[in-house]
Amino acid sequence: MKAIIIDDERLARSELRKLLMDFPEIEVVAEASNAGEGVEKIENINPDLIFLDIQMPGKTGFDMLSELDKAPLVIFTTAYDEYALKAFEVNALDYLLKPVEPKRLADAIQKLHLQEEREQGPMVPVNFNRSILSENDQVFVKDGERCWFVKLSDIRLFESVGNYAKVYFGPNKPLILKSLNALEERLDEKTFFRANRKHIVNLRLIDKIEPYFNGGLLLELKGGEKIEVSRRQTVKFKEMMSL
Repeated sequence: MKAIIIDDERLARSELRKLLMDFPEIEVVAEASNAGEGVEKIENINPDLIFLDIQMPGKTGFDMLSELDKAPLVIFTTAYDEYALKAFEVNALDYLLKPVEPKRLADAIQKLHLQEEREQGPMVPVNFNRSILSENDQVFVKDGERCWFVKLSDIRLFESVGNYAKVYFGPNKPLILKSLNALEERLDEKTFFRANRKHIVNLRLIDKIEPYFNGGLLLELKGGEKIEVSRRQTVKFKEMMSL
């Protein structure tokens, strides 16, 4: 993949270029030190990927992206985590904090490979506040200083914790400030099912179904979690799953 590094700090560009030498599938074809130069090189070179700083003299990285007719995949590289929320609005694959750690860079490159395997176009991160979320949407999750861009179909479980919800994907279980009821209104019911008062499960990530107490069901998810389906919801579940 052809990549451009856009950052006003020469040392930061040099260090990132050095780290990318461990990934021969990524070819750094150009660098830019500001937004204006970045737009020009993107339009001339048409890269697959850009590594983009946010705070630069003159225009920010977000300003630069707004000037593009079609943005390539974006991996942010910045010293400030508070800008992560704005990444909802752009085509961002990942958000790396400076100094960039080799492990986090490797994780970001792995996302590129996963996306190629899925044979999809660039995934656009969306806000959990959007009306209805599709399983192909990629959502932004922030818990303290940790940030993720997660494909909705990879989330196997939402668990109510007061006014928060715990989000289960991979080995991660971050908390988001969103109630389970608010999430239920925005999730596609063909994919996500309200099993009981505390849990919404991804129907596609159920590994096992067993009879349970008082006519209910017990679901075992692919992550190993065991979730009880209430008796009332069991009737709806069986109709949906044709059991």
